[in-house]
Amino acid sequence: MKPPQIDRISEAELARIIPTPVAELSLDDVVRLSKAGSSADQIIEKIKTSNSLYDLTPSQSIALSQQGVDSQVLDYMHTSRELALRNSIADEINKREKEKRDEVERLKRQQLQQQRFYDPFCRGFYGFYPYGYGAYGSRFGSHFGLGAGYARPWDCW
Repeated sequence: MKPPQIDRISEAELARIIPTPVAELSLDDVVRLSKAGSSADQIIEKIKTSNSLYDLTPSQSIALSQQGVDSQVLDYMHTSRELALRNSIADEINKREKEKRDEVERLKRQQLQQQRFYDPFCRGFYGFYPYGYGAYGSRFGSHFGLGAGYARPWDCW
């Protein structure tokens, strides 16, 4: 049995998937709000309302902490970025899985169509349908063909 194939993401696809950090509320504004005496919850709320997303390096986090930015604000900046990354990757995985499911369903429909067309017991010989089931007839009752007219062949449909 072959192990499942893992689809790798190229660097270009990864760059497309990962959300770009957009800081409507700049880091200088965050420092200014901290020095002005705003609480951590107020600063976090301003970050949320401005839809700002930060990609902070460890040295930037240390510098912001030394300039007086509360650790709760820094934690929120990091967790919001991680959450955005997780959500975008999960969306991409869900999109790929849906495409695979749709392709499998399409192949199943195609196989069923081929089976119906090529199997003589599914479509009948020259208009005669086995088991008494015709294209325009009732499921019950006698028609042209063989059988009592109450069952379809199990392997056809």
